[in-house]
Order: sequence, then structure tokens, then C-alpha cells
Amino acid sequence: MLIPKNNANQMRTRILIKIAESYFADKFKNADRIPLELRPKEQQPSRCCIYKDRAVLKYRCMSSLGFSPEEETDELKSLAQYGEEALERTHPEKAQLCVIDVACSACIKAQYMVTNACRGCFARPCQMNCPKEAISFVNGRAHIDPDKCVNCGKCHEVCPYHSIIRIPVPCEEACPVGAITKDEFGKEHINPEPCISCGKCLQSCPFGAIVERSQMVDVLKLINETDKQVIAMLAPAIVGQFPGDIGNVVGALKKAGFSDVIEVAVGADITTKKEAAEFIEKMENGEKLMTTSCCPAYFRAAQVHIPEIQPYVSHTKTPMYYTAELVKKEHPDCVAVFIGPCLAKRVEAEYDPNVDYVLTFEELGAMLVAAGINIDECEPAEFTAVSYAQGRQFPLTGGVSGAVASIIGDKAEVKAERIDGLSKENIKLLKRYGAKGCENNMLEVMCCEGGCIAGPGCLSMPKKAAVVLEKYAAEGKNQKECEIH
Repeated sequence: MLIPKNNANQMRTRILIKIAESYFADKFKNADRIPLELRPKEQQPSRCCIYKDRAVLKYRCMSSLGFSPEEETDELKSLAQYGEEALERTHPEKAQLCVIDVACSACIKAQYMVTNACRGCFARPCQMNCPKEAISFVNGRAHIDPDKCVNCGKCHEVCPYHSIIRIPVPCEEACPVGAITKDEFGKEHINPEPCISCGKCLQSCPFGAIVERSQMVDVLKLINETDKQVIAMLAPAIVGQFPGDIGNVVGALKKAGFSDVIEVAVGADITTKKEAAEFIEKMENGEKLMTTSCCPAYFRAAQVHIPEIQPYVSHTKTPMYYTAELVKKEHPDCVAVFIGPCLAKRVEAEYDPNVDYVLTFEELGAMLVAAGINIDECEPAEFTAVSYAQGRQFPLTGGVSGAVASIIGDKAEVKAERIDGLSKENIKLLKRYGAKGCENNMLEVMCCEGGCIAGPGCLSMPKKAAVVLEKYAAEGKNQKECEIH
């Protein structure tokens, strides 16, 4: 289970704020003091000692500056030096999720364990159903022999007292594609080839050992140190993430220095029209199934891990793609910055010539806090272009398929199914649908459970954000009457 609010996430946000504050204060000249400020001598350490805490904090600061801790070549290199290099670079580093070695607790291999709830019952279904005879009874309580156990979970399933529990490795458990494995020392590593950059591991690690390179400093530099036109492309999932109305958020971004703010729901409206037209064409040509394509983590998963479903993935581009296309057509020399809840968007941006940088809502919040901007006190401002209700509902589970179906109307029969979250089980389901077919003809696939409002870059609890976003979508004009080309 992914828990949006915990100490690890809060520390990540605090570090981003500290890095942004350091930029505004002295361009990182005193950045080396950040670990000391976050872990002063009088504070109880969270790990073995305060010095390990500070070492981990240094590496997390490195990632917030846009560097990978795994690529460190000089342990004596200061944060001030990394900050200087961040200010000198002219393009963002390649997106990469990585593990901070010293922060990883080298969790034991996933296993089953008997708790003190065991009653030593006469029936002993755990022992009777174990295929490897790994369970014996010692002093009237079940005991699992780790050398014989194959982690099949039969004992867990049949115990009437639920006294046998499974102890997972959180990051490995959360990763839907098996991209995280242990090395010979028990430390976790992320293989970039199978990784889909969904960020589930980052959300699930209880030790905050998994980080990603930030592009926040690059954007701060462009806004404050150049005369370039920096335009923010704001994902509709922003609604409900910050205090105040969406107009206050737009006003805050303009106060922070963005030249203009474009709602990505405008691009979502284009995606809706094109995907509806594509669906109609496919059905008229006798095809049986089409899946959505706007989730970059799912798109990558289909390419690498689910070849069975790949032929059915829509060819329509994402809302970010169409929004950036509009922005660059109007302002060819501008810097286009996508701001959203998704880490996989950074990877998508690497292949989109119109998207220059990607920020999360978390990074945006840190920038605004460091700049002393209170969103709910900002003068409301309007988006340059107005979106429809359909595009606004994209971040919600069922939002994409619902929007497409509403545009299709009676032009084709839509039988939609929602795949709410990319889990190991749902990947198996998609493989089966690709190989054997599906009783429905449209699959909406979202990597994050609940939709984009549950992305790793979000700040609000998904259920709370959903309520606010649903209201915002309902206030938009309906796109049903638009012509399909």
C-alpha cells in the first residue's frame, strides 16, 4: 500500500524547499549546511547515528540539485560544488530513479512468519497444506523452516487465526515490473531497462532510500537569470493540490516568474477528439480492442513488458504532447515546462522536442514556499485557453474513457473497462487480454490507483483531491457537440 503522508515524503519536501531557499539566498554557496540544519546535534537520529543521517541527507540534496547519488565519483565533493555545476548546465540530466546505497536498509528477503496469534490448533491446516513440509510445531506453536520454505503462501491462506503473515520488501513489492533486485550485499538496485518510472518504489520505501533527479534548479535559473519566456503547462490534476482556487494557483505561477500558464486539459481535449476518432476507425475496420495511451508509465510497460497488448495501444498522443505543440507553435523560442503529478513524464519529455522541463507539484510547491509566495493570497488569474469538462476529468479513474465515450456518442458502441493501477496482477490481466481477447472493446489503463491524482508528485490525499477535481470538471463546458475529424 502506498501511503502519501509519511516522514520520508515530508523530508523530501523539506529538502526541496531548502534547496530552493539556498538558490534564492546565495546560489548554493552555503548549501553544505542543509544536512546540518535538518539534523542538528541535539536531535535524536533516525538511523544509527546523526552522521549517517547527514550523509543520507547530502545524497537526497544531490538528487534535488539534479544529480544521481549512484554516479558520485568524489565523496568529498561538496553540495556547494554540485550547486555550482547545476547552475552551469544547459540541459536537464536524464531522468533516473536510483537508490541511495547508505539509506537502503537491505531488507530481508520477502518471507512468511508465524506470529504469537498462533494457537497451536489440532487441525493444523498450515502443516497439512505445506507442499515442502516446512512447518513443524515447537512448544505448541507453528514454526516455519526458512531453508525449506518456498514462499508459496499456502499456510497464510489456510490459517483460521490469520496468525501467519507475509513480510514483504516494500520497494520490490510495489514495483509492478520486477525492475528492483538485491545485489550480493542485500542492497536494492533499479535496473533502468525494465523500469517504467512509475515512482511506486519511491512512494513505498520506508527509509526514503529511493530518489529521482529533480529539474527544479534548472527552471529556477531560467526564470530568474535569463530573459527567456518560460511557459508553465499545468496538468489538470493540480486542482485540489494547493489551497485557494485554480485562479489563485495561476496567479501564483505568474508571480513566481512564469510568462504564461497553459492548462494541459486543453491538450486533453485534443487527445479526447483524436482518440475518439481513432476508436471509431478501428471498430469500423473490424478491430476488437483499443487501450488508452495517455499514461506514459503504462505506455512504457506495454512496450517492454506486455507485447501482447502493444498492438491495441492507441496511437493518439498525450495531453502534454498536444499542449506543448500548441505552446511552441505560438511561442517557438519559449521554454515549455510541464508541471504535473507524474515522474514518468520526465522520460516522455526526453522524446518530445517541444517539452523542455518537467516539474512535479511537490517541486512547484517548494519553489513557491522558498519564494515566499502564498497561493491563497495571490491575485487570481485566468488560463490563456479554456478547457472543456472532458479534458479536466482526465486525472480521475474513468476520466479518459468517459471523455472519449462522451465524444463518440452513438457513432460506435463503447464497452469500457478500467484498469485502475498497474500492479503485477493487472499486468498479467493485460497480457491475457492481449493474447486471448477481452469482452470489452476499450481499456483505460492508469498506472496510479485512483488516477493521476495519486501520482508520486502529488501533495494532497487522492480522495480529497478527487472531490475538488470532480467539481472543477463539472463546471466546464461540454465537448460533446464538437466535430470529430
